[in-house]
Amino acid sequence: MQAEDRTARILLRGGAVLDVDAGALRRADVLVEGRSIVAVAPGLAPGSARVVELKGRTVMPGLIDCHVHVCADGMVPYPTLFPSLVTARASQLLKETLMRGFTTIRDMGGADAGLRRAVEDGLFPGPRMFISGRPLSQTGGHGDMRNPADACPACSLRAEANMMVVADGVDAVRRAAREEVRRGVDQIKIMASGGVSSPADPVDYDQYALAEIEAVVDEASRAGKYVAAHAYTPTAIARATRCGVRTIEHGNFLDEATASLMAAHGAILVPTLVVYRRVVQHAAEVGISAFHLEKAREVLATGTRSLEIALRAGVRMALGTDLFRAPKQYQAEELLIRAEALPEAEVLRQATIHGASVVRMENRLGRVAEGYLADLLVVDGDPLANLRLLQDQGAHLSMILKEGAVVRGALD
Repeated sequence: MQAEDRTARILLRGGAVLDVDAGALRRADVLVEGRSIVAVAPGLAPGSARVVELKGRTVMPGLIDCHVHVCADGMVPYPTLFPSLVTARASQLLKETLMRGFTTIRDMGGADAGLRRAVEDGLFPGPRMFISGRPLSQTGGHGDMRNPADACPACSLRAEANMMVVADGVDAVRRAAREEVRRGVDQIKIMASGGVSSPADPVDYDQYALAEIEAVVDEASRAGKYVAAHAYTPTAIARATRCGVRTIEHGNFLDEATASLMAAHGAILVPTLVVYRRVVQHAAEVGISAFHLEKAREVLATGTRSLEIALRAGVRMALGTDLFRAPKQYQAEELLIRAEALPEAEVLRQATIHGASVVRMENRLGRVAEGYLADLLVVDGDPLANLRLLQDQGAHLSMILKEGAVVRGALD
């Protein structure tokens, strides 16, 4: 795949523009110069720009997935892989993600600064990346991958191979957080409750003492970072929110009181509903144990209830998928699942402007507007009326631009 000249001027003419804030289409041309959008208005003069006739197609912002794991291929037990093979597999997953229209991702465990740099340097194509490095877990927590009969130390190579850090006590979690900052992360992730994929903890196990969570938040904030917390239960969400955690990952058992607390603190919810459906459907294919499958079904049973509660409380939500142990090609299905409970316009806001807020680029990403980076999708129709246009591995995307470079398609 050959990227376009980033100094070029491109005029996308004769289409509609999706205004994600208003949840409406408007007729306008879009002028791109270099990496940025320089004008959005009807009847723009092309000047020296290359003109691309859209013929009624829709220009919308690139999608943002705020919870991915590009170094975890659900079809292969990655602790058995060489690091070079993990990177090679990740490069393919990154390219496929970009071709689906996801121009920005937040990796929530596994990817390091080298992988981010490889994409930035054009060594292989992929979305813009914000990385968490290795998530922090308490002993016996969601990041401790020992089985209950395993007596080996929690700091063994097995924990490292699973791309986690097991740390207990205020001093240890401070040290672990500082190490991840040193390694170049954009945010720090902690495990604040049990989870589906871990072998020894129930989903409703609230994890890390308050002093430990507060210590990580302090370390992150002083380094100009923030903390994201894996949390399912209302108590786990509330504990993390009160300690200053900025984003709550999953949050499936959210209740009304906890949602109000999140809204008051400005915390952002990143639900990841598609993973539970796909884990249950592909359990045999990806080797899910009966214990893990039971936990996945427990979480799946909550359905879209957390979305409805969060929306009523005024909690901002961003799109996440977390296809850690499930085939990655179902990434865009998250949009359809959310539309079962939310208006399509709200779903698209979560996948664009709210995601931009999560990665702290709300003034540069998530909108088709002057001064924003030219992360753009040209859709063969109206995505507000039909979210299925964002399915099928990008088949309905005539063009994809990332920072003004055409990475897929040409409508000349």
